[in-house]
This record gives sequence, C-alpha cells and structure tokens, in this order.
Amino acid sequence: MDSNPALCAAIANHITTSPQQRITFAQFMDMALYHPEYGYYSSDAVKIGFKDSDFFTSPNLCSDFGELLAEQFLQMWEILGKPVPFSLVEMGAGQGLLALHILKYYQLNYPDFFAALEYIIVEKSPTLRQEQQQRLQDFPVRWCNLEEIPPNAIAGCFFSNELVDAFPVHQFTLEAGELREIYVTTPQNLTPQEGKYESFSPPLIGEGLGERSNFAFVEVTGEPSTPQLAEHLDLVGIDLTQSVYPDSYRSEINLAALDWLSIVADRLQRGYVLTIDYGYPASRYYNPRRSQGTLQCYYQHRFHDNPYINIGQQDITAHVDFTALERWGEKCNLKNIGFIQQGLFLMALGLGDHIAALSYQQQPLSQLLQRRDALHQLLDPTGLGGFGVLVQSKGLNNTEISQPLKGLTLPE
Repeated sequence: MDSNPALCAAIANHITTSPQQRITFAQFMDMALYHPEYGYYSSDAVKIGFKDSDFFTSPNLCSDFGELLAEQFLQMWEILGKPVPFSLVEMGAGQGLLALHILKYYQLNYPDFFAALEYIIVEKSPTLRQEQQQRLQDFPVRWCNLEEIPPNAIAGCFFSNELVDAFPVHQFTLEAGELREIYVTTPQNLTPQEGKYESFSPPLIGEGLGERSNFAFVEVTGEPSTPQLAEHLDLVGIDLTQSVYPDSYRSEINLAALDWLSIVADRLQRGYVLTIDYGYPASRYYNPRRSQGTLQCYYQHRFHDNPYINIGQQDITAHVDFTALERWGEKCNLKNIGFIQQGLFLMALGLGDHIAALSYQQQPLSQLLQRRDALHQLLDPTGLGGFGVLVQSKGLNNTEISQPLKGLTLPE
C-alpha cells in the first residue's frame, strides 16, 4: 500500500509554512497517525486483529485477558468501599473487545457490581469509536474526550492497554556530546536557516512516493525545540554526557505521555490508574547499547523502523518509559502502587486456573489447542507477557493503600 498522497501533501505544506521549514518528528508522527481526515487512526486504514490487519492486541486472542482484568477492577471497587458509581474509564479502546469482555463478565457473574458500574470510553479515532459503539450497543457505555471529564470527577479506575506507545514522540540524537533534536523537512526546504543543518540520513523516499506523488521527507538536526527534552532526561535520571553514550546515539522522548498523565491525575478524585504497554524502566530504555531507539512501524503484521513509507497506512509506535510515568505521576499526586510484567500480573489474577480448566472442557481438540495457545501467548515473556503493568493511585487512605492488589501479589 502506498502512502496517502493527500496526507503527504498536508505534511509537506505544514513543513513549508513552518517558520524554519521543518517540523519536529513528534509533529510528523502526530499528523501521520491523527490528522483529522487522513491520519492512520482517523481513517479506515487502521486494522487490528489477525486477518488483513497490521497488528493485534491481547483482547484479540481471547476473552480471558478482559475477564482477569475485571477481577482486578472488582477488587479495586471493594477496597474503595463499593462506591456507586464506580467509574471505569478505558482510554483508547481499540475495537471495543476488551470492554465487551469485561462488561459481559460482570453481567454474568457480578450483577451488583455491574449495576454500580459506569463505563466510559475515551477514544480519539472516529473510525474505532464507530466500531466500539456498534459492538457495545447492548451495554450502558458512554463516550467522551478526556478533557470533557470535570476535575476530581472520577471515583474508580482509569486504564489503558497499548495506548501510550502510540503517542507522538520527539526524537533526538547526540552530536559531539550535545543533545540535538531530529526534525523532518523536505528536500526542497533544505536551505540553511540558522547555522548549518546536517542531513541526519539520506532522504527517505517512501514506497509509492517517488515521482508519482513527488513527496519525500528528510531528517535534519537542530537545537531542541523545547527545554522540556533536557528536563525529561533529568526527571528520569539519564545523563547523556557520559562517555558511554556514542556519537549519533538516537532515542525518543514522550512528552505527550506526561501531558496525558497530568490530565488523568487531575480528573481522578479517588482510585487507580492502570497502564499496560510495552516498554522499560529508563535505565533500560536509554541503555547506551540501544543506540537507535525503540521506534517501530507496523504494517500487515510486519514491523520495521522506517516511518517515512506507507504514511497514513501504518501504525507508528515507540516503547514506553515507565520511569517517566512513575516520577511524573508523583508530581501529579499519584502514588506508585506497583510495576510488574503482564504475565506475572495475569497469573496472580488466576490465569493458571484458566489454563488448568482447559483439561475439563468439552470442546473440539482444535479449539482447545487454539485456546491454550492464546493463553500461553498472554504469558510469553518475549511477547505480550513481557509487557509492563503500572498501577498508581490517588486519594486512598492508609487502610485502603495497605490492602495489596491481587495482580501485584505474587505467590510465595
């Protein structure tokens, strides 16, 4: 699939009309994913699942992921004293499968909690929101923007699964030991503005861009667009001036994640924030040996690291710096409750019992094997099982905080 010519034209126009004829990589990524007409998540291009899709998530495998999360949310409700309503705010709900699995589970097994539950979905993609509304039409769910939720309005839990990795990131590199930001421009705009720009790499001409659409994008470096980049590295305790960091070392900084967490913390009066995603603590994220960062693109279940092809037709992601979420959360009055791998989290919630129960189910062998494979994928430490699960809280008293969450309680 070629890049979207209309989106490439919009990006090129944004570059040309910008003061220095360049935009940050975060601006490029934001347009590629979220342009209101042509962005990947705003159009019909986004495809999630197994057939004719770009990637899949845990809820695509089986309903067990949602059912186990539901057990954790149920305990949160009990710890908070069973408030009515208890608000579950799912941010970035994909196809609505996770919401469907959670709500069905409560409806069948916990009618009291189901009656007390307020389920809210925050979804930026109009295409996905439409799919969610169709799938969840039999359940009391409401959709809104995060900004539409009043401050201190939520007693319950904000949660997300593979959301933060899709926030636009700034990219940086080291030149002679100095922090330099990576910008995106076009070959036509490669005239020096302030000092000399150095082309960071050869022009990356996307498949299908070439002469037919006459668009290509090139990376250049310059002074950081904001002092927040250096402040972010200070926040997570990373010193790039150390000699262990090689020249041309390259990585990402996700300032949008901190803005998002600030809003979430402001809207939460009392309860939890649960974030599931792939990523690392800062010491691993900014390891000198990870010298090219973590940026990945997903197109038809293949991944690569070139964001300048299939523009508007592929997902672009970067791993999550969980140290940044923890430390910024503390500044926003969020208390760190725990951080654990997804596989261990789900085992603590009872995934082992789900696997053991397969031996007693009367199903065709092919279905049993498929289901067992799905459950083991949730545990695989090299895949979904290696995702991070971060739990933070706000407004809990000492008695509530002292009650350990099931998902963070490992067996002796």
